[in-house]
Amino acid sequence: MIVWLNGTFGAGKTTAAHELLDLLPGSTLYDPELLGSGLRLMLPAKRFEEVDDYQDLPSWRRMVVDTAAALLTEVPGPLVTPMTLLRQEYRDEIFGSLAARRIPVRHVLLHAEETILRARIAHREETPDDDGTHASIRRWSLEHLGPYADALTWLKGDAHVVDTTRLTPRQTAERVAEAVRTGAGACDIVQTPEPTAETLAAGVLLFDDQDRVLLVDPTYKAGWEFPGGIVERGEAPAHAGVREVAEELGIELRRAPRLLVLDWEAPKPPGFGGLRLLYDGGTLTGDRISKLLLPGSELRDWRFVTEAEAEKMLPPVRWNRLRWALRAREQGCPLHLEAGVPVG
Repeated sequence: MIVWLNGTFGAGKTTAAHELLDLLPGSTLYDPELLGSGLRLMLPAKRFEEVDDYQDLPSWRRMVVDTAAALLTEVPGPLVTPMTLLRQEYRDEIFGSLAARRIPVRHVLLHAEETILRARIAHREETPDDDGTHASIRRWSLEHLGPYADALTWLKGDAHVVDTTRLTPRQTAERVAEAVRTGAGACDIVQTPEPTAETLAAGVLLFDDQDRVLLVDPTYKAGWEFPGGIVERGEAPAHAGVREVAEELGIELRRAPRLLVLDWEAPKPPGFGGLRLLYDGGTLTGDRISKLLLPGSELRDWRFVTEAEAEKMLPPVRWNRLRWALRAREQGCPLHLEAGVPVG
């Protein structure tokens, strides 16, 4: 298990984490910031100039998961992780990957009002003998108060909140320990096992009466996606698409969907690639749209979007696949792609 202590600078994550070690038997402190420091030493300086924060590095986010999994083979109890995580898509990627490894997460937000946070940051002394460094850290901490305030809506909806305004570090740790014991902050994310070989996946495009396409926002990975999923062993791909639409959205398709695109996705470590099929699920009436379900463990949101809007929301590979699928739908003829490029 991982007890993830979230919150901005000044919330008391580090001090509470050290106190929590006494309250959770067998627990170990796991600080992913050390991974960021290590990457700063190993990666070219130019790479860090391209990002605002080491959390923007895909390698850091993957290392957070891989290192946690490795540590849990060495220690008996939970990992206590004091780490600010404000971008929801990074939360999806990290927590979703942990869920895929069957590692449960207790997400706890340590929160205090901004006036309290500012006061704590002002009195924070990490390098008392270096006024320049201390001022730089203080500025960095204050700059994160705005993004923290912007992230509060999703953080409070996702995590168990402990208000640290009037609590000592020990009292904060006691509140967190009690929350862990009662199961508060559990992240109910669908546990999708990581592939170990090439996979076959089937997606279904659904449209509204304005010809906008339906996209869904999974809880277990970053970015928007089409309804659908991995085809199970011995399952027909079109049937898998129908099954996934029913499971994810509560929509029973009245006919077998028509194939639009078959795309071979090249292996790109850590992924294995495989075949990706997109089907035309047809147009949903307003009545059927009003009955769309949203399972919290799998999907956070759904939205009908135009082709232009989809380009801004989907990762490049998925956007390219959608673009060709829409052309195939217009022409009434399926397309065969290899690595996103039409062949034949």
